[in-house]
Amino acid sequence: MHTFKWLLASSLLCASPMLAQDLDLEKDELTFGFIKLTDMAPLAVAYENGYFEDEGLFVTLEAQANWKVLLDGVIDGQLDGAHMLAGQPLAATIGYGTKGHIITPFSMDLNGNGITVSNEIWEQMKPHVPLMDDGRPQHPISAASLAPVVEDYKDQGIPFNMGMVFPVSTHNYELRYWLAAGGLEPGYYSPEDVGGQIGADVFLSVTPPPQMPSTMEAGTIFGYCVGEPWNQQAVFKGIGVPVITDYELWKNNPEKVFGLSADFVEENPNTTLALTKALIRAAIWLDENDNANREAAVEILARSEYVGADAAVIANSMTGTFEYEKGDVREVPDFNVFFRYNATYPFYSDAIWYLTQMRRWGQIAEPKSDEWFFETAKSVYRPDIYLEAARMLVDADMANEADFPWDSDGFKAPTPAEDIIDGIAYDGRTPNAYLESLPIGLKGTQTVSGSDIVN
Repeated sequence: MHTFKWLLASSLLCASPMLAQDLDLEKDELTFGFIKLTDMAPLAVAYENGYFEDEGLFVTLEAQANWKVLLDGVIDGQLDGAHMLAGQPLAATIGYGTKGHIITPFSMDLNGNGITVSNEIWEQMKPHVPLMDDGRPQHPISAASLAPVVEDYKDQGIPFNMGMVFPVSTHNYELRYWLAAGGLEPGYYSPEDVGGQIGADVFLSVTPPPQMPSTMEAGTIFGYCVGEPWNQQAVFKGIGVPVITDYELWKNNPEKVFGLSADFVEENPNTTLALTKALIRAAIWLDENDNANREAAVEILARSEYVGADAAVIANSMTGTFEYEKGDVREVPDFNVFFRYNATYPFYSDAIWYLTQMRRWGQIAEPKSDEWFFETAKSVYRPDIYLEAARMLVDADMANEADFPWDSDGFKAPTPAEDIIDGIAYDGRTPNAYLESLPIGLKGTQTVSGSDIVN
C-alpha cells in the first residue's frame, strides 16, 4: 500500500489562490483509494497538478489490494472516497454483496477495457476469424469465433475458465455481453449460488487486475477481461492476444466512477463539491488539445505509487493506439476517454445499464419495474452535484460553458445498434424492453431456480 501527501512547501508553490476560498470546507484532509489501473488517472492528475490543493484539500491517495477492500474502506469510513467500479455503488446501495448507500457525483472515464485470450486459445480461434485484405484479423472479433473452441474443450471435459475483476464490475458484464453476443452462455447467479456459473458454457471467476497476465500464463484461466495496462502487458510479455476492446464492444461505454458514502456527502456537501471540481479539472487536462497531455500522464501513471507498470505498456493504449497481436498496432484514439462526450457526467442511463446487466444474469433475482430502475439510478448517480461543481468552474473561468450538458434530464440519447457488438440498441428509458430484446439472459418474470430458468 502506498501513501503520500503534499508537503506544505509544495502547496505554497502550486496552490492557486482563486479557488480555495469559494467554499467553506467541512473537512479538508481526505484519504482516497484506488486500484492500479490507468483509469485512476483523474485522481493522480488532480493530485500531481495541484487541483486538490487549489480547492484547499490535503489529499492522501492509497492503492488498495482489491475492489472489496476498497469498497469496505469507503463504507466504514477509512476512506473518504475512491475510484470504483461503476457497479459497486449500485450493488452496495441495493444490498447485493456488501450493503451501504454509495453515491457518485463524477464518472471517471469511458472505454478503457479489453478482452485477452492466451496464445494457445488465439491459435485455435484464428481459423474462425475473418481476415482483412492485408491478412490481419478483421475487428471487432465476435465471440462466435471462440464458440467452436469452447465446444471442443467441453467435448474433452475441460472447463473453459476466464477471469474478470469483480462480480459487479464492468469487466464481468462486458465479458458476459461479448460471450452472449457470440451465442455462448456465461452463466447465471441466484440467491443460493452467487458463483455466477449456473448453466455456463464459459466459467467466469474473479482475478485481481494486476494478476491477470500471470494467472493466464499459469494456465488457470484461458483469457480475461480487464482494464489497462493489463491487456497490453500480455502482448509485451508475449503470452496473450487482446481480441476486442470495449470501445469495439460498445462505443463510448461508461467505465469507472468516483464513489463516496451518502453519509459523507450529507455531512460534507462543500467538500464534495470541491473534490468534484478538482476531478473535473483533471479530466479536462487529460483530454484537452487532442490528448496533448497524455505523454505527461503516462509518466505520472508509470510511477510505483500509481499504476507501477512500464511507461511503454501504459502509453500503448493511453496515447491513442492499441496493440493486438505483437506488431499489430492500430489507431484507437478513444480507447481512453476522460472528458470528451460528457464522459464525467454521471448519467442515469449509464447506471440503468449496469442494473439491467445485474438483472440479466440473476444478481437481481426478481423482476423490477422500469420505475425501480429509474429510482435506484437517481439514488446513486448525482448529476446535480456534478453540475453545481461545473458551474463554479465555469464562473471561475476554469472550464468552458459549452462542455457541460446543462439541460440534460440525466438520460443519454439511445446508443444505436451499430455501436454495439450484437447490433441491439440500448435505451436507458426502457430497461425492461431492453432486457426483452436480448436473446440470452433473464427477462420479464423469469428467475433462476436451482440450475433452471423458471418463467
